[in-house]
Amino acid sequence: MDPAEKLFLIKRNLQEVLGEDKLVEILKTRDVKIYWGTATTGKPHVAYFVAMSKIADFLRAGCEVTVLFADLHAYLDNMKAPWELLELRVKYYEAVIKAMLTSIGVELDKLKFVRGTDYQLSKEYTLDVYRMTSLVTEHDARKAGAEVVKQVEHPLLSGLLYPGLQALDEEYLKCDAQFGGVDQRKIFTYAEKYLPHLGYAKRAHLMNPMVPGLTGVKMSSSEEDSKIDLLDSAAQVKKKLKKAFCEPGNIQDNGVLSFCKHVLFPLRKTGETQWGRTNVIERIELRDVHPGDLKNAVEIYLNALLEPIRKEFEKPELKKLTSQAYPVQKKKFAGATNAQANGGAEDEIVPSRLDLRVGKITSIKQHPEADSLYVETVDLGEESGPRTVISGLNGLVPMEQLDQSLGVFLCNLKPVKMRGIESQAMLMCASMEGKAQVEPLSVPEGSSPGERVFVEGYEQGKPDDELKPKKKVWEKLQPDLRVNDQNEATWQGNLLMSKLGKIVTKSVKNSPIK
Repeated sequence: MDPAEKLFLIKRNLQEVLGEDKLVEILKTRDVKIYWGTATTGKPHVAYFVAMSKIADFLRAGCEVTVLFADLHAYLDNMKAPWELLELRVKYYEAVIKAMLTSIGVELDKLKFVRGTDYQLSKEYTLDVYRMTSLVTEHDARKAGAEVVKQVEHPLLSGLLYPGLQALDEEYLKCDAQFGGVDQRKIFTYAEKYLPHLGYAKRAHLMNPMVPGLTGVKMSSSEEDSKIDLLDSAAQVKKKLKKAFCEPGNIQDNGVLSFCKHVLFPLRKTGETQWGRTNVIERIELRDVHPGDLKNAVEIYLNALLEPIRKEFEKPELKKLTSQAYPVQKKKFAGATNAQANGGAEDEIVPSRLDLRVGKITSIKQHPEADSLYVETVDLGEESGPRTVISGLNGLVPMEQLDQSLGVFLCNLKPVKMRGIESQAMLMCASMEGKAQVEPLSVPEGSSPGERVFVEGYEQGKPDDELKPKKKVWEKLQPDLRVNDQNEATWQGNLLMSKLGKIVTKSVKNSPIK
């Protein structure tokens, strides 16, 4: 490429460039050095592909690109990440961003990966921080971080230091330009103002637009409904896209359309992925496409991007890293009975409160008063004898398939009469969304009635004696019970287990468990 072609690729789809003349001069003699940094706080989501597609552009333009995992910045950003989690989150970011780049065909050996604390704790850097503080006013520091650092009425000093460190990174990473979102513009102009006062060169700045989220506002790690997580299943992608804001004629607040413009189109046009043209893409470019068609097309391409990342994170060590870096936030409600049994001050909405056990169906018949119901006699390993369980599976699962089979039963729901017969437990099944396909969960070979089924990481809790209907414990836990794309039963991504191994399904995937 000649310099003009390289500059075109560098600038493509950016919202703003500060210091373009510097880039033009550099390109006359050599390639541009660019750095992109990300503070390791919340989980990266699909909007990160906007930055990844630009990194692909930079590399195609011959740029030397450094990716900074800004762990110290993450600590300085008020109330976002405790220090003890940062090391784990840096490892997560590194693994997931490398997986993202690989999924769009970027060769990792062309990139340089750096952690902030690898150089930001050095004597030279620290002295420059002090030099910076002797020049910067509180007003300028606060203004610079207004769009990036969490704003509070009485800010911590750490948040005021954040912009200065990001400015110094340009010098210590020896870049010609810093790349980031347009929300960082005030930090970029802050760097242009103060670095020369320290005797350092003023850099160019490349700014991406902020891509709207699925709800029409900025896509954010802290807004669950606004984003698609990189590890979301195909079913979760479908569900979130279905609910996404995608108003006909609205091209400003349309997160689905923005994702096409800034990720799918650039990757397809530059050959980073092997996608062909489709009728839907032709119609998008002609501005004549129904929102439903757009969502369906984006779903296909987005899953193509996410599938390699999902597979990478099926590795046991990365599953463990994910759960450690982003531990499940436990939901709570007022109450004391179960909390006292578990040594806590409040009832926690955790899966250990569910009395899930292996049970064996020793006999089964059709309910005499309801064609859709089976009446099952189930051995749950109790001294009091078997329980009666009623399941609405007639017409969905053959009776002979259930007879003498082992399954997973929820045993501490309040008993309820169904057409005159009391049901004393519930058979747990995976149900394919939108289809009449239901499958009972399968237990490991060699399992015996009465063995406890638990969620990995929640083995030690004591189940409630009975789940009180008014507390809605089951109703709050059930939406997070799903079968993943590996046929594994999970709760919030954590495996359902017995002492002999994983609880699975034989055929149903990416479906809720009820």
